Amino acid sequence: MNRRRLLKSAAVAGAFSALPGLLLAQQQRAICYNCPPEWADWGGMLKLINQRLNISVPPDNKNSGQSLAALIAEKGNPVADVTYLGGQVGPQAREAGVLAQYRPQRWNDIPAGLKDPDGYWFTIHSGTLGLFINTAALRGKPVPRSWRDLTNADYKGMVGYLNPASAAVGQVGVIAVNLALGGTYDNLDPGIAYFKQLQANDPIVPTQTAYARVLSGEIPILFDYDFNAYRAQYTDKAPVQFVIPREGTQQLPYVMGLVARGPNPDHGRRMLDFVLSDEGQRHWGNAFLRPVFPSAMSAEVRARFVADAEYARAQPIDVFKLSSVAKVIGERYRKDVG
Repeated sequence: MNRRRLLKSAAVAGAFSALPGLLLAQQQRAICYNCPPEWADWGGMLKLINQRLNISVPPDNKNSGQSLAALIAEKGNPVADVTYLGGQVGPQAREAGVLAQYRPQRWNDIPAGLKDPDGYWFTIHSGTLGLFINTAALRGKPVPRSWRDLTNADYKGMVGYLNPASAAVGQVGVIAVNLALGGTYDNLDPGIAYFKQLQANDPIVPTQTAYARVLSGEIPILFDYDFNAYRAQYTDKAPVQFVIPREGTQQLPYVMGLVARGPNPDHGRRMLDFVLSDEGQRHWGNAFLRPVFPSAMSAEVRARFVADAEYARAQPIDVFKLSSVAKVIGERYRKDVG
């Protein structure tokens, strides 16, 4: 009997001695909403965070709109620790009360127009919207050079864009076309009319990142950012090309923020510090994004971009104005385009 009690006591003691290790393992985990491995090389960044910070972050394939909806739905019991969003969704997330104030290291180095003045979100990198084209999948058709080219019947069934009703890049597509064709943030008619016209060409409208679908040729032409096209061209060695439309386009910052009342706020803060660190910013630059700190991009990577004369047609988007009309863009798209 004494021996049995002794063995039982030892087992209990062993279980308790293992508990701190188990708790530590659980603590070394964080949740990031909208960190898809195929987008902006988040796959590489999550591996780097694991190596450098010993924090395991599972990939998450939500888009910006889906992430905001989830954060609002979970507001009483948050699941995520940090979130990554298209620039215009940052102000919306603050207004919804799902972000906490946090000024990461190097906060003061971020330009004023690229962060929330009170510390609720900040830019980590940006991209230029254009046409991500699989030239082999065009089947001998000419590479389109303008937004208007895409309404040509030759490209029927070949054009794709992410759904403007929920995806940040979809909303940027609408506003980029709208501004290029003479509209304003307050007058969306030219952009909506364009997308209605484009419907005659049976566009493909996914809700999630469609990088792999362009590489496979399923979507030969996608409204997308330069960094995805350059990654496909130089990293995946695919037959692709990035085109900045003749009429002009927009550059969008992507932002991050700490989730209010998230389960692992300390891990979240460390992650946010890391994406702005020299190493984190170099990672974004090597993935063909424009880091918020431009010096992090090497001359070798920059030389792979299309000519500066082409980029002269790309203007910085006003994230605050776009944020104020993002809901209207989604509603107009659903109502008038479908």
